[in-house]
Order: sequence, then C-alpha cells, then structure tokens
Amino acid sequence: MNRKNLEELRRWATENNLERYRADQIYQWVYKKWEDNPWNMTNLSKELRKWLSENFKFHTLEKIEKVEAPDSVKYLFKTEDGHLVETVLIREKDHWTLCVSTQIGCNIGCKFCATAKDGLIRNLTTAEILDQLLWVQKDIKDLPKPWNKVRNIVFMGMGEPLANFTNLKKAVEIFIDQRGIDISKRRLTISSSGILYQLRKMAQDPVLRSVNLAISLNAPNQEIREEIMPIARSNPFDELWELLVNYPLPEGRKITLEYVLIKDINDSEECAYQLAKLVKPHRKRFKVNLIPFNPSPILPYERPEEERIFKFQKILLNHSIIATIRWSKGQKVFGACGQLRAKREIPLIG
Repeated sequence: MNRKNLEELRRWATENNLERYRADQIYQWVYKKWEDNPWNMTNLSKELRKWLSENFKFHTLEKIEKVEAPDSVKYLFKTEDGHLVETVLIREKDHWTLCVSTQIGCNIGCKFCATAKDGLIRNLTTAEILDQLLWVQKDIKDLPKPWNKVRNIVFMGMGEPLANFTNLKKAVEIFIDQRGIDISKRRLTISSSGILYQLRKMAQDPVLRSVNLAISLNAPNQEIREEIMPIARSNPFDELWELLVNYPLPEGRKITLEYVLIKDINDSEECAYQLAKLVKPHRKRFKVNLIPFNPSPILPYERPEEERIFKFQKILLNHSIIATIRWSKGQKVFGACGQLRAKREIPLIG
C-alpha cells in the first residue's frame, strides 16, 4: 500500500471492483491519520476492512529497535530481505525533523562518513523510504501538538539520495501531496554529495527542483575535496560550482552548502577565506551550514576546537555570508551526521 500515490491507489480500486472514493478514504487513513490497522478505518465497510486485513500489506519495514536521547530518537528497521536501515527523529525547538535514508549503505566513499564503510548494498524502494516516516508517525501521533507530527524531512540519512533518483522522486511526490502527508516543499530537503549528471536531472525535474537542495561541499577547492570525497575525481569542483551558481532555484530559496569541519583537513583560516571568495559574489543564493565533525570509533578524524570553529564562521560572516553552525544532535545514539551505519545483519526467519 505505502508505495502507491493517490492516482495509483484509485486505479488499484477500479481493478479490484471498488468504488473510486474508497481509494481516497484509504489514502486519508494511511497518509493523514497514520493508521495501519484496517479494522480501525471506520468509514469502510466491514467486508472491505476484512479484505484489506487479509490482502493488504501496510508496512515493508519491520521496526526492531528504538534508542532515545533527549534531543533525538534513532530507529532501526529491518527490510524484508534482512538488511538494516537507520532513521533519526530530531527534536528541534518547536518541531520534529526526520532524517530519512535512501540506500542501504553508500558507495560515494566519503572518508569522514561511517555509512561509507560498508559500501552500497542496494537502493531502498519507494515503499521503504516512505515507511520510515509512517512508522515514526505511528509512534508519535498521540503526543501533544506540535510533537504529534513530523514537520521537516531531510534526506540526509544512509546513502546518496540522487543515486536512487526514481524511488526518491516518487517518495517526494507522496510526501508533498496536500491530499495526504502534506509536507511543505520548503520543509523538505534533499542533500547530495554532488553527482553532476543527477543534479542536472534534478534541475530539470519540476517535482524535485521544487524542494530544498543541500550540497555536501566540505572543501573550498578540488584538492581538499578529492582527498576526503573521492567522488570529486569524476565530479570536479569547478563544474559542480558552475552548476550550483546556475541551478534554477524557486523564488526566495537558497542552496545550503554543507561543510563538515575536520581538524587539520579543511578547517584552516585559508580554507575559510577561499570559501568566502567563492560564495560572496553569489551570497543571495547560498547559505553555509558548518557541521563540526562527529567522531566515530571507526574513523581517523577529529573535531576542531570550538575556537577554530567559531573563527571559521566569523570569516564567512565578515564577508556578509549567511553561515550557521549545526551542532549535530543524535550523537549519544550514534545518529548524528556521518554516524549512521547499520552494523549487523539479521537472519531472515523461515
């Protein structure tokens, strides 16, 4: 069920000799009321509820673990073929943000990211992407407002979202559909490592270019970027920058440049000045999000001292560039930026 948009669900209803409006009712139950038990769908006939309970599958993931911290909740899901997927619910000042995964593992190979250590196993299906939100919403729907609904979605979990382009696009379509989940386009962000041909596809796609774009830049030049992000060898810095400068932005939006600050790698004043020189002529279309590196026991890097982090930010601010520091949440549950990694396989039952 949860891989279908409303039009597909209506076709399914017709093919199964159901009235078209039944599809709309089911869609509302699943995507607005977060209901996964057909017997609770009280405006459906008893016969239809019985049929749905026997023939309809509302989840493709199994929730197997939930680890809570004051600022976040990390969920661990199992796919039907026995792999693990991690999702992080982040508590902001007045809302939830859900960090969604799009792949099992990742083949981009960023050297500062734990997810890359396992390589890519496979893409998540549209249903598996959607199911992360559906499970979380089921978990929080009875909390008092505003904590009973996820407000923001960021595709910053496991994997490179644009490498799973087709399934990502369909999931985004369902996330932003006002007849169902209705996440604001301004509150949905796709983060990419900068795959040029996929970014060009995104720029031409009316659905994906309507939401926010964040680029994991992490360096002010080709040399440093290639050192920590091997993808830069086939996606050169200069070409990426030219694409971003000319990317078709919705009115009033900015591209977020994500910059993970790694001690003695990309955190020098020289790096800050180089970045400022790049961004300043285009500061109306960019904002910089500085992310102090989140340590992991399997990675050799360190976080810079706070004084160095603030100095880097100050240089950007002095050049009239919007520059914020994202002190990552979820570190206590190893759910912060760069820390997601499904570490074990669960045997299939049966």
